[in-house]
Order: sequence, then C-alpha cells, then structure tokens
Amino acid sequence: MHSSGPTYLRKKVRKNSVKKKKKALSLAAIASLTMLLAACSNQPVTSHSTGFWDHYIVYNFSQFIIWLSNHTGGYGMGIIIFTIIIRVLLLPLAFYQTKSMVRMQEITPQLKAVQKKYSSRDRDSMMKMQEETQKLYKEAGVHPMASMLPMIVQLPIMWALYQAIWRTPELRHGTFLWLQLGHTDPYYVLPVLAAVFTFVSSWLSMASMPEKNSMTTMMTWFMPIMIFFMALGFSSAITLYWVVSNAFQVVQTLLLQNPFKIRREREEKQRVEKARKRKIEKAKRRAYQSRRK
Repeated sequence: MHSSGPTYLRKKVRKNSVKKKKKALSLAAIASLTMLLAACSNQPVTSHSTGFWDHYIVYNFSQFIIWLSNHTGGYGMGIIIFTIIIRVLLLPLAFYQTKSMVRMQEITPQLKAVQKKYSSRDRDSMMKMQEETQKLYKEAGVHPMASMLPMIVQLPIMWALYQAIWRTPELRHGTFLWLQLGHTDPYYVLPVLAAVFTFVSSWLSMASMPEKNSMTTMMTWFMPIMIFFMALGFSSAITLYWVVSNAFQVVQTLLLQNPFKIRREREEKQRVEKARKRKIEKAKRRAYQSRRK
C-alpha cells in the first residue's frame, strides 16, 4: 500500500500535466481557427474596412505589397518579394520546428521497439509503454506536440497574405509576364510549378527519415496532385504566391533539414557505433582467452 501511493500520485500528476498541455494546444488551435473563420470575407479590403483583422492586418499587408510593387516594377514582383519577406521572418519558427522533427525522426526506431515490446493491450503494458516513451522523449529533448506550435503560429500569418492578395483589386487584376493576376494561368505553368515544388519539398523532408511507411509515401505524391488541381481554379496571383512559397520551402529544407547531410551524419554514427561494438567484442574475446590460459 505504501509503495503504491507515491506511484499513483506520480501517474496522476503526469496525467494532469498531459491534459493541461493538450488543453493549451487545443485552445491555440481554436484561436487560430477562429481568426481564419473571421477572415473568410470576400469583400475588397480598404482603409475603411472595419474589424481588427481586416483593418490592421489584411489591409496593411495589401498596402505593403502595393508599395513593394510600385518600387519593384509590378504587382507580380511585389507578391514575390512580400512572400519571401514573410517566409524569412518565419525562419526562426521553421528552424525550431525542423529541429524537433529531426529529433523525432531519430528516435522513431526506438519508439517502434518500445511499442513492439509492449504490444499487449492490457493496462500494465500500456502504462509501461507510456513511461518508456516519455523517457525517450525526455532523453532526446523533444515533445511530440512541439512541431505543432510553429504551424499554429504560421497559419494566421499565411492566411493574411492570402487574403491580402485575394481581396485587393489592384493585386487581383494586375498583370505579370503572360499572366492576368485575377485569372487562372492559361498555360498551366504556375499550377505545374506549384505541384513540382510541393513534391520536391515533401520528398526532401521524407528523404531524411530513417524509416518510411506507406502513409508518408502516399502523402509525398498526394499533396502535389492536390495542389495542382486546386491551383487550376485559383487566380494567378494566389498561384504565384504558392509557387514562391513552395520554392522557398525547398531551399529552406535544404538549409535546415538537408536529407543528404542528415543521412551522412546518421551513417557516420552507425559506423562509429559498430566500430565501438566490435572493439568491445574483441576485448571480451581477449579477456576470455587470457583467462583460459
């Protein structure tokens, strides 16, 4: 009885802590969703627009894009430069997210081993699996939900950019190269580029994973196809934003999550670990042979 009391309290505290973290993430997600839903108006945004979102966020975004356009030679260039500026400002969050994802990928084989070890669905096995899983997370310095926080923060910012382009007549009806920014690309160049950059970005992200499954492989192909067909129905201004954003994502992945570098480092660690184990085995054999003599 005495030993079970502290154990029960520890489990209860851990359970409450997990509940609080889930609640905080849920509230953040609800807040972001509320902002997105509140910004679903299709009315043009002007200096007379009311509401915090329309007047202070979307309107200022649109005015900054127009200012950039006036100084860079057109609305298309304004959209491109503004998209790059936003993505650069979000790099610290992307760096944090990427590092969390890489650490999670590194401990994936260990997590699977723990799940296999406690494959029984009884209560004791589930509790032991949870304890060992939490221990792995702690040792790796990651939290399974950490990568979600930067995404929640990015959603309102990226949606504001989308709204600024969509709800500003000058941006929707301007021209850029062969494009009428308010109409779809007549030659399907932008939809194809958006799909290609989405595929390359997804492939690079998946290439660094130590183990792959059918779900990740399917998403690598499904997302570009979905982006392509969605881009066919969107104005060129929006599709241009997608192309630039996805192209930036490719460069960002190569800089922050370069799969070729990660693979080399992982293979080097494995090589060092194998050499260490061989050295230990040799030492054991020598010790055994010396005892026999």
